[in-house]
Amino acid sequence: MRLRTLLDMPDLRLEVVTGDDQLDRVIRWVVTTDMLDPSRYLSGRELVLSGLVWRSGPGDSEIFVRGLAEAGVSALAAWDADAGTIPDDLGEACRKHRLPLFRVPEDVAFATVTEEVVRHLSTARAADLTAVLDRHRRLVAGATEGAGLGPVLDLVGRDLGMRCWVLTPTGRVVAGSHPLPADIDAAGVARVFLTAPRLPHHLRSPDLSIFPVAADTTSRVADWFIVCEGDWEEWPEERRALTGEIAAIVALERVRSDDRLSVEGRLAQELVRLIVAAAGTDEILPRLELTGLDVLSSFVAVAATSRGTERGDLRPGELRTLLGEILPGAAPPRPVVGLLDEEVIALLPVPGGGDHDIAGDVHRVLQTLAPGLSDSGLAVGVSDVVAAGELRGAVEEARYARRLAAGRTGPVCVVGHDELATHVLLLASVPDDVRHMFRVRLLDPLRTYDEVHKADLVRTLETFLQNSGSWTRCAEQLHLHVNSVRYRIQRIEELTGRNLSRLEDRVDFFLALRLG
Repeated sequence: MRLRTLLDMPDLRLEVVTGDDQLDRVIRWVVTTDMLDPSRYLSGRELVLSGLVWRSGPGDSEIFVRGLAEAGVSALAAWDADAGTIPDDLGEACRKHRLPLFRVPEDVAFATVTEEVVRHLSTARAADLTAVLDRHRRLVAGATEGAGLGPVLDLVGRDLGMRCWVLTPTGRVVAGSHPLPADIDAAGVARVFLTAPRLPHHLRSPDLSIFPVAADTTSRVADWFIVCEGDWEEWPEERRALTGEIAAIVALERVRSDDRLSVEGRLAQELVRLIVAAAGTDEILPRLELTGLDVLSSFVAVAATSRGTERGDLRPGELRTLLGEILPGAAPPRPVVGLLDEEVIALLPVPGGGDHDIAGDVHRVLQTLAPGLSDSGLAVGVSDVVAAGELRGAVEEARYARRLAAGRTGPVCVVGHDELATHVLLLASVPDDVRHMFRVRLLDPLRTYDEVHKADLVRTLETFLQNSGSWTRCAEQLHLHVNSVRYRIQRIEELTGRNLSRLEDRVDFFLALRLG
């Protein structure tokens, strides 16, 4: 409908304050808001209703109207019940940004305006339902707690007979209009979502359509997605438009579920930063309790980064959300997850301490997401189980393990504490220039000799050490005569001035090879 149609509705009695020359603008739906900048929740061509609760001074009108104009809103209808008027600065801002402004009579409720406009917009039952869903979206986007996705999907299932569900890329069902049927493999559908060349996608067996939620802004492995019964390509245009409304609501609910700006999220971030900054246990333990975790519990630290910048790679915020989703024991008490620049750090409570293969569990879950990752993928490190007073050591161990994982190839690399020998931990803390000098002094003479004489001394040295100095086993592995091995070891000793019968020299060579 067009704006001028509003003036023909006798029950509304709307008056044009400014914008007489723009009454041919089209309205798609109605939004009520009292947020100072609601632009992020608008998609264009709305009639916005506002009681001006957001206004604390003349300057606020410019902020509010500019946000509406940039979002492509068709018009604003307003009334300040407390002041009994529309402020001049609001009219001036609307004229400046060419946004039509209507005055709503004091005795006409915004609900009446909404109902009248929606009734005129409705050309079919599906369009009616779209308007209902839009009202729900306003509730989700508002300052108060949203009602969640369940009632929305129930409404779709009841009024349209279209069963639908919201899932995560791991196959977890977030919400649904009905329980997920036994013949639908949630993990299998998630794999299709991750690998489909384009979305929406129709899955023939079972007969389902898969829709993205935030395809333009979020990596698939960190997004939610919608599954509906039937083939979307056979639906009428109204029903296709309806899925867009559902996706908009799900996107808002997903943003609401991100705890980074919540009290719990800020406490988790502060706790992680304190641990990394080597704060004392007298600072760490009280904050650990504030996050809802028991200081008497055992914990595992997890560190993770995305290793590239290709499409499909995760941004740090997305990786933080993903880690909270996939870590074992995500039920309360939930893991504490914080972000340090590009690295995500999580503290996972481990019930009863004991023997837990957290690294294996994390690797198995991430492997299910590998099809949606680029080749650069994820690097994850997992510490040993520790007491609350040893969290700093666990975090450092997890970060060392993550660095080791970052040097490997493949979409998902997870290194657990059992792969971290003592020397690896020590070498990881050695400055790069010292590492380079140590490696060059011991190995460069051998590499130079190998390049000139094709002697394979470096390989011989490595095999000799791997076989604990056994001449016979080394010769067998290299397919050489024992005397040839003896000759090569003698040449190594001559070139380096070291004695491979001495334990200290063997250790030096071993470390130099590991640094290489």
